[in-house]
Amino acid sequence: MNRHSETTKQEAIRLYRSGAPAAEIAISLSISRSTVYKWVKEHNNVPSDLTKSSLHRLENKVKRLEGIIEILQGVNCTVSSPLNEKLDALERLYGKYSVHMLCEALKVPRGTFYNFILRNKRDNTWYSKRQEELRIKIQEIYDENNQIFGAAKIAAVLKEQGYRTSDKTVRKLMRDMGLISIRQDAKSIYEKEQRKFKNHLNQQFNISKPNEVWVSDVTYFRWNEKNIYICAIIDLYARMIVGYKIGLKNSTQLIKSTFKAAYELRRPKDGLIFHTDRGSNYRSKSFGSYVESLGVIQSFSRAHLPYDNFVMESFFSSLKREELYRTKYRSEKELRTAIDNYMLFYNEKRPHAQNGYKTPLKKETEYGERQK
Repeated sequence: MNRHSETTKQEAIRLYRSGAPAAEIAISLSISRSTVYKWVKEHNNVPSDLTKSSLHRLENKVKRLEGIIEILQGVNCTVSSPLNEKLDALERLYGKYSVHMLCEALKVPRGTFYNFILRNKRDNTWYSKRQEELRIKIQEIYDENNQIFGAAKIAAVLKEQGYRTSDKTVRKLMRDMGLISIRQDAKSIYEKEQRKFKNHLNQQFNISKPNEVWVSDVTYFRWNEKNIYICAIIDLYARMIVGYKIGLKNSTQLIKSTFKAAYELRRPKDGLIFHTDRGSNYRSKSFGSYVESLGVIQSFSRAHLPYDNFVMESFFSSLKREELYRTKYRSEKELRTAIDNYMLFYNEKRPHAQNGYKTPLKKETEYGERQK
């Protein structure tokens, strides 16, 4: 007996054909990824030699192309622009996307980009420049080798390239950069971090009532040569935006003020789970102490697993595709007003598949009426 409805099946096929990754579809519709592949194969009569691995490669290719499109939409130059303009544009996105993707988007050699980044560091002391140079080379080698090499292997590659350094120095820099080594000592570091930054959510995105689990993240939008940062909080029950703030800095103050406004508006009971990625602002001592004083339990995504906070990733993608990328804003005020209007639209007028195509407001209202 098929336990999934025909509506769910058709929605999964529609999302897949529109370019959504199978993993995201599986999480959104509470089905397995293999079920998504099965339905798509049945619908399209996919040849038997198109395996799951080849589908996975196609899925990764789509994600890479989507990232390149985002980069091209976020810069103020084109592939045919002068090299210095392209390098300046990519420097502003450095750290937001992989170097591979950045350089591929504007057809810039990776070596040229790494050299440009190194030359533009402002600190002129020899030691600082030396450390920064090593950081860039470590990141380059780490990325070039599929993020597999640990400190010893990276140090060996550096020595082959003429850099005088030690395993100890490379290991320290990798820890500072958040790069996980495959050496045995990295395992204890990783396990210690896992205990400290526990994941209480574990991708369980279907919640039975409001104010049980909130998720949050910060994104940015490049406008008029500066970054506009947006912090948002979503209540998982109805995917309701319960708080958001807009700022010019990605600071602890930004996320704290966002959380404070949401908390004062909703007044959740003790035991609320607040799930985020491992951004330094969310891990800061001041923010941790603040939410702990309110009886809130912090939960963190595992390192390098964006699907652990998939709902926020999906929301910011919708915000950018449905509003920010479609409009040329004449002023910062106009941009902020547009974000305000989108938040209202998202909560009150935009149907959500997870809610059975009810708006977040409609689903929460129905819950409140059932409790009377």
